[in-house]
Amino acid sequence: MNRHDGIAHPKMIEMNPTHSLQADSCSPALHPRAIDVWRIVLDQPGSLRAGLQDLLSADERERAGRFVFAKDRERFVVARAALRDILSRYLQVAASDIRFEYSEFGKPGLARRHQSMLQFNLSHSNGVALLALSLHRRLGIDVEFIRPVHDFDQIARRFFSANESAALFRLPAAQQPRAFFTCWTRKEAYIKAIGEGLSHPLEHFDVSLMPDQPAALLATRPDPAEAARWSLHGLAAGTGYVAALAAEGRDHQLCCWQWQPTGIPHHFAIHPSEVHLNR
Repeated sequence: MNRHDGIAHPKMIEMNPTHSLQADSCSPALHPRAIDVWRIVLDQPGSLRAGLQDLLSADERERAGRFVFAKDRERFVVARAALRDILSRYLQVAASDIRFEYSEFGKPGLARRHQSMLQFNLSHSNGVALLALSLHRRLGIDVEFIRPVHDFDQIARRFFSANESAALFRLPAAQQPRAFFTCWTRKEAYIKAIGEGLSHPLEHFDVSLMPDQPAALLATRPDPAEAARWSLHGLAAGTGYVAALAAEGRDHQLCCWQWQPTGIPHHFAIHPSEVHLNR
């Protein structure tokens, strides 16, 4: 199994083969410029989910029990277990021993007891989750399953900036739903990266959303220099999904992995223009 890293550029991500992850190892390593993105399929066999649930903490199992629908509960269990499993590979500790702390805005991070600079962010929608990891670098990731939203125009007018709303409604009606989710995931990724969540005013920054535009943080207010401090990437997480990654700085390498609950992960190819996470 080969691992491929690509240098992230505004309009191009070039393929550069580097080293391999040995078949007898499932312990990836991050260098300071690296960002790893993991794709997790949440619909797993029941026989596997039983073992995954054992990895969860008591409060995670309690949270799982609050879901009304079984499918939502099962996907939550897989997402949290996969998060623990992946983090354990970097931290070299048992997945069940990992502990989390939460910021005042609810963003999770590793507990201080781990003495690690590893940063991570998780997002899930429908049957797919994405997890981004880096050392030191703040980042945020968001994935959305494209679904009918009958009042998306009202949501856009309320939560998007004036520039974003104008760009959205200039598009043909058939293109607007996907552009809406494209804008939403890019905005969500950025506010998750800065750690403020929806407490950050969404009208204070602009992201690209047009079909022919690469992902970009176009403007930030009141500090226009803030936009240059961040990178945005579109992620093709599978048919019917849109996703985005926001990362601090511009000098990073991306590597994409598919989580395998019963074996060694394998890499995804990184293609020009956007990062594709394809099976």
